[in-house]
Amino acid sequence: MRLDDDDFTLFDLPQRHALERPLLDERWRQLQAAAHPDRFASEGAAAQRLAMQWAVRINEAYQRLRDPLKRAAYLVELRGGAIDAERNTAMPPAFLMQQMEWREALDEARGLEAVEHIDGQVAAHEKALLAALGRTLDEPGVDLAQAAQQVRALMFVAKFREDIGRRLEAYDA
Repeated sequence: MRLDDDDFTLFDLPQRHALERPLLDERWRQLQAAAHPDRFASEGAAAQRLAMQWAVRINEAYQRLRDPLKRAAYLVELRGGAIDAERNTAMPPAFLMQQMEWREALDEARGLEAVEHIDGQVAAHEKALLAALGRTLDEPGVDLAQAAQQVRALMFVAKFREDIGRRLEAYDA
């Protein structure tokens, strides 16, 4: 293993969107145990610093791989595609209309049940988009431009879900 290995190589997993979460979690525990700085206490400060670098690298990779959206974006970029979410915000008109309808519905929602209903609808849509993205990424000859657009769409949805979450938190307060 090398610090500059990609996350999948580091975890000895195939470069696929579909991952078995228990296997990922187990591999993370194994890697963390092997790289824990305390194991290198008797070997001096340099060995401990290197172990700390490994621990940080392992944790960063784990955070990317365990989150389906981050994993998808990482796969697109690993395969040579560009998400470019800051500059490329072009989306299909139907997707933009859906976003506008959800935002209007959230603005007009009165009461916890109404907000929870919107959250349920958006969560179901997000789940469907993520499943479609996973299929796109795992098929041979993946269209990276299409996959990148799907990732950007899911980023929009995730941002909206955060907005809904803040609204729901206001009801808890």
